[in-house]
Amino acid sequence: MEDERSKTKEKTSAMNVYNKNSLRWLWSFTEGKRGIYLLSVILALLGVISMLLTYVCLASLIRELISGNREMAFYEVRGLQIGILWILRYAFHGFSTYTSHNATFGLIGSARKLLLKKLNSMPLGAVQSRSSGEYKNIICDRVDQIEPTLAHVTPEFTANIVGAIAMFIYMMSIDWRVGLWQLICIPAGFIAFAIMMASTPKYYPVTIEKTRALNAVAVEYIGGIEVIKAFGQSGTSYGKFVKAAKEGADCFIEWMRKENFWQNFGMACFPATMLGLLPSGVIYCLNGSMSFANLIVLIILSLGTVTPLVTVFAYTDDISKVGEIVSDIADIMDEKDLIRPDGIKNTPADHRIVLKDVHFTYKDKEVLHGINMEIEDGTVNALVGPSGSGKSTIARLIASLWDVDSGEIIIGGVNIKDMPLEEYNRHVAYVSQENYLFDQTVMDNIRMGRDGATDDEVIEAAKKCGCHDFIMTLENGYQTVCGGSGGHLSGGERQRISIARAMLKDAPIVILDEATSYTDPESEAVIQAALSRLTAGKTLIVIAHRLSTIADADKIFLINDGCIEAYGTQNELMTSSPLYKSMWESHITARKEEA
Repeated sequence: MEDERSKTKEKTSAMNVYNKNSLRWLWSFTEGKRGIYLLSVILALLGVISMLLTYVCLASLIRELISGNREMAFYEVRGLQIGILWILRYAFHGFSTYTSHNATFGLIGSARKLLLKKLNSMPLGAVQSRSSGEYKNIICDRVDQIEPTLAHVTPEFTANIVGAIAMFIYMMSIDWRVGLWQLICIPAGFIAFAIMMASTPKYYPVTIEKTRALNAVAVEYIGGIEVIKAFGQSGTSYGKFVKAAKEGADCFIEWMRKENFWQNFGMACFPATMLGLLPSGVIYCLNGSMSFANLIVLIILSLGTVTPLVTVFAYTDDISKVGEIVSDIADIMDEKDLIRPDGIKNTPADHRIVLKDVHFTYKDKEVLHGINMEIEDGTVNALVGPSGSGKSTIARLIASLWDVDSGEIIIGGVNIKDMPLEEYNRHVAYVSQENYLFDQTVMDNIRMGRDGATDDEVIEAAKKCGCHDFIMTLENGYQTVCGGSGGHLSGGERQRISIARAMLKDAPIVILDEATSYTDPESEAVIQAALSRLTAGKTLIVIAHRLSTIADADKIFLINDGCIEAYGTQNELMTSSPLYKSMWESHITARKEEA
């Protein structure tokens, strides 16, 4: 575990150092795979050598044919050599691409794992600053686009350039004059490609921006389809999606329209070696300074010079994209991590929670202003207050989902920043009002509370939470698949399964952030009774709008505008806090009206 964490840190450090320098970053990230890539390049070079030898044999065959050689044995041997070399060329090429792809897909997988580990180590606020569509685009789509550069460009770019140079040198050895004349159109091709590539910095970032927007709108549209249908907003929402799709297509079309002429012109110039080679070769043949056989050989060899260059330029777009891709990855990797040590120095003596002068800022606005709070070990504590007062923020800070800007959160005498995340997570079970279930079975979703829990232990936890009966009414009982985000279940069912998952974890500190907000009154009574049994002896923190559910709490903290306005028992707050008394009376009135 320590070795793996160390390697992850080294890779993260390398990404932060090189940041958006794509070539240096890619080189640093291939550590451990460089031998495989070197082998891939060597195999590609052997393929190019095989191709060159094919042309050498062909040139020899042509010379002998023109000179009048009629020995079939010679042609049979040369034909066999050409056939073997041609097979070797594609065999080496195949092994080269197989090797580079094998290494590349391993690196892509490692990059995705590294990004996911990064998300896990980032504060929740930093993670939520981007849409899920943007993360999907970067982690799934953008990382995938590194594949052509690593899998193809690394071996083929190198080998084809070397092949073109070697072929040109061979032609120069036959007749240097014709060898130079064949290059007459190549400068024009380079100029055309240079003009084409000059527009990339202008248009490519726009395509990235529009693609990100399209991904975000698409995820939003699909995720909100129920609300869209329920409120008749399909026209507005679909129109937003269509607009994003059209803008995404238009920016690509505009870019291609600007580059189309220069790309076609450049691709026309590069293969046009005959424009210089044929006239000069014919003149040299007619004046006797070059043999006809050499002219034929040079014509054939010129085709072998151009083909590698065309292959090289086919990858220029992929190379130009790498910088933007690495920039997107680096933007995530450069986010600040939750500051935690690798090893544990001190173990909490108990589970008493103390917040000392805690300040916290979210999106450039301070939402907590010097919170001081003491929660005794084994007690039931409630956080109440108006919406947006900071209750959930305090709970998330205690759960170590965010880091405080200043101040301290101390558990059992130990600052939580001095405890590794994995160790601290064993002390806290957190259930939020936005319960997430994975697209797995009910059994597997509950078992996530404690790896290795048996089926019987999962079922026992469900029974204690009052979940067992409704689970058994599902189509396949505990083997029922919950669907993406738990979409096959109701909100109340998702909450009850999430509570069972937290209870199975059996952590000494339990945080319930509006954990029963989606349940009906009858189910809530069952859950509250179960929670009372299961949290006995634990340090419990409850956030609830229904004040009647926390009236018996050992201590109630009234949060208002990011500050603790008052705290105490129910009776103490009713006499000392006008705000709490007003909230209680409003709650009782609402309950009577509902009844």
